[in-house]
Amino acid sequence: MAFTAKDVQLLREKTGVGMMDCKKALTETDGDMEKAIDILREKGLAAAEKKSSRIAAEGLVYAFVDNDKKIGAMVEVNSETDFVAKNADFQAFVQKVAEIVIHENPADISVLLETGFDGSMTVADALREKILVIGENLNIRRFARYEGNVVSYVHGGGRIGVLVRFDADDATASSDQLQECGKDVAMQIAALNAAYLDKNSVPQEDIEKEKEILIAQIKNDPKNASKPEQIVRKMVEGRIGKFYENNCLLQQAFVKNGDITVEQYVNDMAKTAGGSMKIAEFVRFEKGEGLQKREDNFADEVAGMIK
Repeated sequence: MAFTAKDVQLLREKTGVGMMDCKKALTETDGDMEKAIDILREKGLAAAEKKSSRIAAEGLVYAFVDNDKKIGAMVEVNSETDFVAKNADFQAFVQKVAEIVIHENPADISVLLETGFDGSMTVADALREKILVIGENLNIRRFARYEGNVVSYVHGGGRIGVLVRFDADDATASSDQLQECGKDVAMQIAALNAAYLDKNSVPQEDIEKEKEILIAQIKNDPKNASKPEQIVRKMVEGRIGKFYENNCLLQQAFVKNGDITVEQYVNDMAKTAGGSMKIAEFVRFEKGEGLQKREDNFADEVAGMIK
């Protein structure tokens, strides 16, 4: 079966693969379009395996709330370069994954990957196809899902994402104040990265570790060298309060009004709404946090291309 340049172009449009690869696939299948697509997909699986060892620490964090279902989800999908985050096809893929998390409620990443993406493939299949089309290693790293009164916020075009869930009565749950409060609190979390909800949620081992650090800091200061142990411990107790203010969301100073805490702000907004609400939980993703970053040397790259 013969094929034309239009067939090559059509195959490229269907798969997003380069022209030469499309031509080779059509040649190999004697112009059979469907078989050519299968071959490219099979090659894509091989290409994905080769790319899987390459560092992927860029990409996109996306958060979304289905207000009808009262469910919010956030996902982080990593790529090798930040250019991919601006790719509309990649963005659509990430959004689709978030929607699947909302509707299918997978238990973990392994279950998510085996969940249906559309009628013909799983999320894992779709991910491998995106690797083929985009030409970079891609990885669905993590997701979060909350049910209830959820507000989302994404900062910096997908660099940081936040989900906040509130416990609220019926009057407050449907109020503009909850949405406004949620956005403000989510922005606070994005900016100051609280490690805990409040001081009661700080694990005792974390408090003890912080005390050890503070004791060492005090003793290393020559001005405190002669202070008795009981005085040092009283100094530590005083500084633990500052630890709570820096690391616990509800005890943090509210960024829009430093005279009140986040907890006071939430209470004030609840009164304005004529009901009650409190922050139940939150989660913050920052793109690539904790991952090894790829370090490119542009001069070496150009020199390699010349060679």
